[in-house]
Amino acid sequence: MKGLVWFRQDLRIHDNPALFAALSHCDEVVAIYAITPKTWASHDHAPIKLKFWHDNLYHLQQALANHGIRLSIVKTDYFSELADKFAAMCQSEKIDALYFNEQYEYEEQRRDKDVSAKLKEMQIQIHTFHDQVIIPPGQILNSQGEPFKVFTAFKRQWLKQICAQQDWQLKSINQFTKRAITPDNMPADFGQTLPTASNLFPPGEAAALSKLHQFCKQAIFVYHQQRDFPASFGTSMLSPYLAAGVLSVKNCIVEILKVLNSHNLADIYAHEGPFTWLNELIWREFYKHIVYLYPQVCRHRPFLEKTKNIAWENQPTWLNSWKAGKTGFPIVDAAMRQLNETGWMHNRLRMISAMFLSKILLIDWRLGEKYFSEKLIDGDLAANNGGWQWCASTGTDAVPYFRIFNPITQSERFDPDGNFIRQYCPELSHLDNKIIHDPHGRQAKIIEAVYPKPIVDYKIRRTIALSVFKNLR
Repeated sequence: MKGLVWFRQDLRIHDNPALFAALSHCDEVVAIYAITPKTWASHDHAPIKLKFWHDNLYHLQQALANHGIRLSIVKTDYFSELADKFAAMCQSEKIDALYFNEQYEYEEQRRDKDVSAKLKEMQIQIHTFHDQVIIPPGQILNSQGEPFKVFTAFKRQWLKQICAQQDWQLKSINQFTKRAITPDNMPADFGQTLPTASNLFPPGEAAALSKLHQFCKQAIFVYHQQRDFPASFGTSMLSPYLAAGVLSVKNCIVEILKVLNSHNLADIYAHEGPFTWLNELIWREFYKHIVYLYPQVCRHRPFLEKTKNIAWENQPTWLNSWKAGKTGFPIVDAAMRQLNETGWMHNRLRMISAMFLSKILLIDWRLGEKYFSEKLIDGDLAANNGGWQWCASTGTDAVPYFRIFNPITQSERFDPDGNFIRQYCPELSHLDNKIIHDPHGRQAKIIEAVYPKPIVDYKIRRTIALSVFKNLR
């Protein structure tokens, strides 16, 4: 029996359910990865993310070759062309079964159904697996048999189910190792010019596992204290690896248990740092469930139907100032410049900048979601959409409309010494730790040509936003 493994957002050999199953059931295994540049462009995938995928794909191809598995790269413009492409390959390679790990977004689901239907007509078996989540969508339901729409209730049920799970064994393919082969040539790009690789996130599964190990060895124990401060290195910096599937969520949980010398997930509860990070992994899973169970959020619609009538102002000059990091609010500008320069943004800053755009400027959250997607190396539709809708009070479990972050007080609280602002707004670096958060409001001697005045009055805009949301019908 000959199996074909279809790699997508699971660019690793370690703890890969589809790959492990194929090697377990088949005498011969080959692999495939599909490049679809025009569909990717329609999905606003950031060039730096495509570069990260490309470089990780190279490492994956080498790792598979070391295990005697050939990875072929095929290219079509659109998802819709893949069914015929796969059918032709399966016929030429005499494939008996296709193995792949699920993706939960609307168009990815439709793509997979088309490919599966085409291959079933050829009597090819289809085997799918849940890899991006610990518990598959649809298996965490309330007493009425409906999906949870509030994170806290979802988390409670998730933990209840997970704590009953005793098997945390990671799947290794070492037992299936065959004679190494020479890999095919890797395409130089993905059908477009790709930028320079990010120094923050070296590619490859080994790099991802090393980062995970180092984080869980020490930083995770103060994660709850440090994670909201962008000037410190208090976060895991693993989001690109999770988004591309270079690292599995299960592996993250196993690593936590390892440093706690435990096999019981309940033991994590007693350690605030590890439990806080686990909480972030559960948020990630919650949003995966949402995009699958409520596919309208994948199609530019708010989760809360009534919020489709919000009177967004959508001032283009304000939007452009926000994108460029020239709003006159230092913490927002520093955040946006970090995004533009590195392709990554600290999570606390994502909330501050997203709420500033959607609530203070009253610019449609979808424009911000799109811009983040176009820039983020860790761009993931579920997390990006969920975060933006949370900030804009249009989504599931969304922040109440009257909760609006004040960028100045957020700055004073989470960048108290102004170190992060100084890093990305060097024109403010000479200011003291108080003035730097609100340079114009504190009558600092700032030349407007060096740093812009605030584009809006926060207090006035907050009042307007409250009125817009309160009177929503």
